[in-house]
This record gives sequence, C-alpha cells and structure tokens, in this order.
Amino acid sequence: MQQMDDATRTELEAAAFRRLLQHLDANKDVQNIDLMILADFCRNCLSKWLVSAAHERGAELDYETAREYVYGMPYSEWKDKYQQPATPDQLEALEARQKAKEQS
Repeated sequence: MQQMDDATRTELEAAAFRRLLQHLDANKDVQNIDLMILADFCRNCLSKWLVSAAHERGAELDYETAREYVYGMPYSEWKDKYQQPATPDQLEALEARQKAKEQS
C-alpha cells in the first residue's frame, strides 16, 4: 500500500472502516467491554477517534453525532436495546488488562 496514491489509500481505509462498522452492527451481541478486554478499543473509542480526526481537519463533529454514526442509532437507544450489564468475569478481565497495560 505504500506505493498507492494517497486518494486510493484513503478510499480503501474508509471502506475498511465502514466494513468494520457494518460488522459491529451485525454483531451487537459483542459488548463494548468484550472489545476493550480483547482489543483495547470499543465503539465509543471509534466515536472519539472520529471526533479527533474531524477536529484535526478543521471540521465540526460532536461526540454524540459521532456515536450515533458508529452505533447506527442514538447511543442511549443502543444501550437500552443491546448493552448487557458487565459480568464479574468481564470486569475482572478488564481490570487485569488495564493492570497489564500499566505495567508495560
């Protein structure tokens, strides 16, 4: 991809990002805490990264609008419909991940 022109690379990256969002949307059973445990990012992180990218380019994008884009609906609605309470095992795994990250 290094030899690819910037416009094509950007288009491919954008397409991959859209595909990631589609995949997450199709797998609503995958909880944000699971993503944080396994990959150290979640849907909220993606939203924050969008806001940051917009601001770096002088575009206005607020966090709630970005979350609605990532979640495919208002966050409060997604949370009511799909977010499950974190289990003790999930909380323990997240805490262990965070401790390991601090130590590295």
